[in-house]
Amino acid sequence: MIGAVPMREEPPSSARATRRIDHEIWAMAWPAMLSLMVVNLVDVIDVALVGRLGRQTVAAWGYATQCVNLIETLIQSVGIACVALVARAIGGRDPRRARQAVAASMMVSLSVAAAGLLLTLLVPRVILAWLDATPDVIAIAVPYFRLDAGSMVLYAAAFMFESALRARKNTRGPMAIAIAVMSVKTILSLVLIFGAFGFPRLGLAGAGLATLAAHGVGLTLYVAISRRVAGSEAAGGPAVTFRVSDLRRLREVREVAADVARVSLPSMGERLIMSLALLTYFKLLSDYGTAAVAAYAIGVRLLSMSWVPGLGFGAAASTFVGQALGAGDSQRARRVGLRALRQASFVMGALGVAFLFLRHPLADAFTRDDRIAESLAPFMMMLAIAQPFMGAHFTLAGVLRGAGDTVTPLVGAAVGNWGFRVPLAWIFAHFFGASLTWVWAALIADHFARMLINGGVFLFGRWDKKTGPGLGKGFGIRPSAKPPDRLA
Repeated sequence: MIGAVPMREEPPSSARATRRIDHEIWAMAWPAMLSLMVVNLVDVIDVALVGRLGRQTVAAWGYATQCVNLIETLIQSVGIACVALVARAIGGRDPRRARQAVAASMMVSLSVAAAGLLLTLLVPRVILAWLDATPDVIAIAVPYFRLDAGSMVLYAAAFMFESALRARKNTRGPMAIAIAVMSVKTILSLVLIFGAFGFPRLGLAGAGLATLAAHGVGLTLYVAISRRVAGSEAAGGPAVTFRVSDLRRLREVREVAADVARVSLPSMGERLIMSLALLTYFKLLSDYGTAAVAAYAIGVRLLSMSWVPGLGFGAAASTFVGQALGAGDSQRARRVGLRALRQASFVMGALGVAFLFLRHPLADAFTRDDRIAESLAPFMMMLAIAQPFMGAHFTLAGVLRGAGDTVTPLVGAAVGNWGFRVPLAWIFAHFFGASLTWVWAALIADHFARMLINGGVFLFGRWDKKTGPGLGKGFGIRPSAKPPDRLA
């Protein structure tokens, strides 16, 4: 990784050691944050553009993107497995298995994306009607829904190349490609949505075409970069792509695909639980009208930037905790977790305060509909209050995943969403007949519960007791007999 620094023998409680840990965590976290911010910026621009097409169009976009986000999260779960398998193969100096891991991950991710596309081609209206979308909204949403789902097939392949590059410690390539994809999507959205430069005005369908084209550009760039850096394999470097000959060994690829599926399942389960809960929550909002649905769609995209620090610190903590436990240093693993938690809570707490006081100007800036703005402001207030809790459970989940515990974040997501957010929202809406603000407030309980569950296991669990270089077991890679002496 960027900024690899040899570990030094320092008293673990010294101020110098603490500053060193803080510096290393930040050095790992900010590139991840920057990449996520670039990706989220695309969504914010989408909100700004689609928000000018009217309330029904915004609602149609919201329904479709909620469904496609489920496909995207499953693909990202496969990417987690791809990074783990390719990185372990690289560490084991087995380039052929690294190539097979990429090929197998590609196979699994494309299967997920193809299944999602098939559903949108066959029964898009049924899916949208299940979410209580009105017939006029469904008619607007279907073309965009299909185009957006089609873009996930391209994204599935591109994300596996990106994951392989990250396993090779190459973060500059994905960052450059993210900027290129953002630029292409923004330009094409402006042209196709509003019919600039003589092009026809396509409305929401234009946004779908822009997304499809941008992901096509991204995949092309990933293939080009991957083939370029794959040449280093001949000089002893790790592989980041696969060969046609690897695909011919279908039995071996299928065996690795089974590993990919096993590694992906806990993360898939967590993301599936959250996505289905959010879809149900989205459905509950339909009782409050199209303006509430549109406000939620805009608000989530608008504030997506605010939880980037939690994800970035979680990713950094996962790496450092895994390396510390691999080196047999449980004390350092806990210390890294605490320092990462401190930084994430500070940054996201500050962002929460900023969004709390800027909620009305931001709502007015991203929609011209007074009713949407009226619903958006209290939603942003509740999400701002939840920021510190979100930062804490994102970071703690990264710590636990770095130790190999993927069950606790899964349990936290299940309890937070299905034990608190969805039931409380239903009770407020259907039992008490409360205002929309109370339905928004249910999300605070969700994030608070997940923080308590992840935090309880972090403080009192035995997640740091399994130490040593044993993380490669089960992946066909023989772990090194010598613990790593560098943080990479």
